[in-house]
Amino acid sequence: MSLGAIPPSSETTRPDSVPRLFGTDGIRLVVGREMTPRFVAEVASALAGYLDGRGTVLIARDFRTSSEAMVKILAGTLLMHGVDVRDMGVMPTPCLQFNTQGVAGAMGLTVTASHNPNEFNGIKFTGPQGMEIPREAEEIIERALHYGRYPEAVWEKIGTFRQDPDGVDRYVGSILDHVDVAAIRAWAPTVVLDCGNGTSLMTSPQLLRELGCRVITLNANPDGHFTGRPSEPNEANLADLRKAVVDFGAQLGVAHDGDSDRVAFIDEHGAFVPGEVTLAVFARYRLQQEPGATIVTSVTSSTAVTEVVRDSGGRLAVTKSGSLPVAEGVYEHRGSFAGEENGGYYWPEHQVARDGPMSSAKMLELLARSRRPLSELVAEVPSFHLIKTKVRLAQEALAAREIKPFLVREAGAILEHEAVSLDLRDGVKAVYDDGWLLVRPSGTEPICRVFAESRDRGRAEAILQQGIELVERLLHEWQAEHPETAAATPGA
Repeated sequence: MSLGAIPPSSETTRPDSVPRLFGTDGIRLVVGREMTPRFVAEVASALAGYLDGRGTVLIARDFRTSSEAMVKILAGTLLMHGVDVRDMGVMPTPCLQFNTQGVAGAMGLTVTASHNPNEFNGIKFTGPQGMEIPREAEEIIERALHYGRYPEAVWEKIGTFRQDPDGVDRYVGSILDHVDVAAIRAWAPTVVLDCGNGTSLMTSPQLLRELGCRVITLNANPDGHFTGRPSEPNEANLADLRKAVVDFGAQLGVAHDGDSDRVAFIDEHGAFVPGEVTLAVFARYRLQQEPGATIVTSVTSSTAVTEVVRDSGGRLAVTKSGSLPVAEGVYEHRGSFAGEENGGYYWPEHQVARDGPMSSAKMLELLARSRRPLSELVAEVPSFHLIKTKVRLAQEALAAREIKPFLVREAGAILEHEAVSLDLRDGVKAVYDDGWLLVRPSGTEPICRVFAESRDRGRAEAILQQGIELVERLLHEWQAEHPETAAATPGA
């Protein structure tokens, strides 16, 4: 496959008066407090200016309570500025990304806050190549929003609106074209699918049935309140799925986040498979198919992945965390597979974007071809204990973004005196002889994520506690100088 070239993203400097609105993946804010009707319309106006009133913008959404309203504001505003709009309806983010590239859209917008709590909503921006827009494009939009510089709307130049009912079928068809359907159908496994009341219910039940699986669904009704379980598919939120896999004698459990760009797996015994372990399993499988290939991952990945890639004869490329840096890494290093520990995995033969439904199909292919249970494949991954938590930074997402550069700067100054080496490409990663600590403010939530890893569980927990105490201490220093910024408790 020819990956071609893409413009690199950059962390260009800009005047302090222009606040950063984009996080790791789009804009995510609390509805009614920061994500207001006026703000949504202004985002659409800024985007119309960036596009110079040309091209077609595809818009999709999730089931959050405000998503349909936000779509209508975005679509109407873009149309008034002369931009054509193609309404894709409800679909996963990777489905929208696939379609944006497939129909040569100028831009794709997904109204979603992914795995964020219920009160958030957001807008993810997809460029013409089916991946997130680069930082310089985000800055153009941010400057327009800050200074209120929007194009005029004139009556003789109004965009056209159309609905596209075929997006899901195009996307599912591509997945089927890039997995071993015959092997999966011959195996005919039982799969329990937890849609989490999110957009995977538009694609994954259909996909798994076309793959020949006996499918049992949980939380497969649309619900913007996520009453079945919280949107993030972590171990704590998947107790019902774990039980269902055992009760139904299933070979696999699959769970997605709200917009389905991520996936989590449950093995045949009902055990949760951590994302970093799944990443290692996938990396080994890809290297068995393509010896010597390059695997792309981010600074948050486990040392287990490093060892698996090395022992399998592959090459490892490490990037900043986040979907765009990893996608850019696939292009830059001609990666054959990519992923992060958060359940986002990339299959370039299908598209260079993290894709939950595609990853579930690839897991079924792996199991069908190997004729081995997932628990056995997991047991072969080198044993490391990667644990993580989060510390809330402020009540308001925009206030939290002001704290983040301070945290990175001060944490780096402290940790450089005690670590064997320091990695500053994304947050602060302190590497020790027996493990590592990563302090990384989230790009999508008002939190700071703290990661720790070691071969010894107790040592990993001690490193994590060290990281928590460091972040809390720095927050107290920040609050002393900025009393208007209210911080909450760790782990919120």
